Amino acid sequence: MDDIILFKQGEIILKGLNRREFEIRLISNIKRRLKPFGEFNIYSMQSTVYAEPRGDCDMDAAFEAAKTVFGAISVTRAAACEKDKDAIVETAAKYLRQQLEASRSFKVESKRADKSFPMGSIEISQYVGGLLHDRFPHIRPDMNAPELVVNVEIRDLAAYVHAPAEPGAGGLPVGTGGRMTALLSGGIDSPVAVHMMSKRGVQIIPVHFFSPPYTSEMAKEKVIKLTKILSGFCGRLALETVPFTRIQEEIHKCCPEGLHTIVTRRFMLRIAEQIALSNGCTALVTGDNLGQVASQTPQALAVTEYGVSLPVLRPLIALDKQEIIARARAIGTYETSILPYEDCCTVFTPRRPKTKPRIGDVLNAETKLDVNALVEEAVAGAIKVES
Repeated sequence: MDDIILFKQGEIILKGLNRREFEIRLISNIKRRLKPFGEFNIYSMQSTVYAEPRGDCDMDAAFEAAKTVFGAISVTRAAACEKDKDAIVETAAKYLRQQLEASRSFKVESKRADKSFPMGSIEISQYVGGLLHDRFPHIRPDMNAPELVVNVEIRDLAAYVHAPAEPGAGGLPVGTGGRMTALLSGGIDSPVAVHMMSKRGVQIIPVHFFSPPYTSEMAKEKVIKLTKILSGFCGRLALETVPFTRIQEEIHKCCPEGLHTIVTRRFMLRIAEQIALSNGCTALVTGDNLGQVASQTPQALAVTEYGVSLPVLRPLIALDKQEIIARARAIGTYETSILPYEDCCTVFTPRRPKTKPRIGDVLNAETKLDVNALVEEAVAGAIKVES
């Protein structure tokens, strides 16, 4: 009886002539994700990716990691056996013994992908179900609401027995949606935005702005930790940390107080765009949420992105705060995001920020700053931190 992990493809099956490219990327990402837990033979057949352990592997840890790989709609830990009806019964009885003994009702669901198998799906289910009931007489058949569903799949290479599949990460394999640069703060929102864009197959280059002595080294370490958590879903992330103190001090000294936040965020987008262009990225990603704070009104968002050439994508734009928090909890970033370390966005926060800024006023305020020189200096000072 061979233990194996099955990944069922989701959107990939809709990709037509490009499908194989998506499958190859998915296989590559699975190999990377499972590598710490042992050596696996990974291949794709019939809309399913198979991960067969070679030698001693930590299957429990590998299965948990498997559920974080974008591109698979469900993940199943299964037992492979010979394509023989009695071998299937024997495998089911041994592999699912604990679940069968703990359940009061069950049914068998069968899928026959290999049409050369001499029994149809209903026949397989009836045969396996009858013999399992003989072995576990306390458990009654229930076709409508069973406590346990025993799944049997007859595929090209073998038969597979498993309990119900668990949800996969869904989406598309990271690397199939191009590259984008994301502004990553230490808050709740931006890590969720990174996760959501990665789920669409985007390879993310995160950018974080820090402003010592107004922000501490602990604040930067918090963002590095968030990056490591996200890398479990998004693949390797190279965090670009950008020194931002001088820019914020110049804005504080030269610009009207009500425009500090808008001008600050315009500088962030300019710098992120330069990093994006140098890395072949096609868009910028932010954690903006409509109306959440003064800098996220429709007018403020329009003024903020005015002047950058790359599109600015905002995956959280229509979510409320509780929805964002729920997503942060689900991906494991919430507890780190709420650690009480300062963020550079809170430095020199205006008492009365402009919620309906006019681009003419902002451009006039920026004439007092050497914008290009400040941006070039910040980009030159960026330090890459590998996750």
